[in-house]
Amino acid sequence: MNFAKRYGLAIGVALLAAGGIVNAQNHSAHGDNLEHSEVGAGEEIVYQSAGAALEAYRDALIAKDIEAAGSAFADNSLIFENGKAEGSWAYYAEHHLGPELDHFSSFTFPTYEVEIEQHGHHAFGVERYTYRIELTDGRVIEREGVATSALMHGPGGWKIIRYHSSSRAPRS
Repeated sequence: MNFAKRYGLAIGVALLAAGGIVNAQNHSAHGDNLEHSEVGAGEEIVYQSAGAALEAYRDALIAKDIEAAGSAFADNSLIFENGKAEGSWAYYAEHHLGPELDHFSSFTFPTYEVEIEQHGHHAFGVERYTYRIELTDGRVIEREGVATSALMHGPGGWKIIRYHSSSRAPRS
């Protein structure tokens, strides 16, 4: 079963949660953006950049660079992690992720794959990964994780507007 059929209902709900479905009549008049009625290489470039936003977030985590990580998120983003609503990126960075990164000596992703499905100015990502965190006190945390995201394309490029991740200890 393909990605669209498996996640069709979830994508529709995510579109509504992300701010509504774009009016198709006005959709192709965007000024600085490629018209979505164009076919071919232009659409592939836009498609790849949505995934690049998610990869940039991952790369910023590896670098433990909270400012670079924040550049992947829209101002009005919402983050959900392991069953908890974390709030906006700014709140999450200040009260959760930022302080955590200070205790990491290393953050790596031994495996990482991302799938993107684009619908005009919205894209939906599914990430599957493993990560390894080495803490400054010598402890090591290894997890399997998944994340789903809704992204929106605007003047600043692709930005994450909703991000939901969860992880668990690897199963033997």
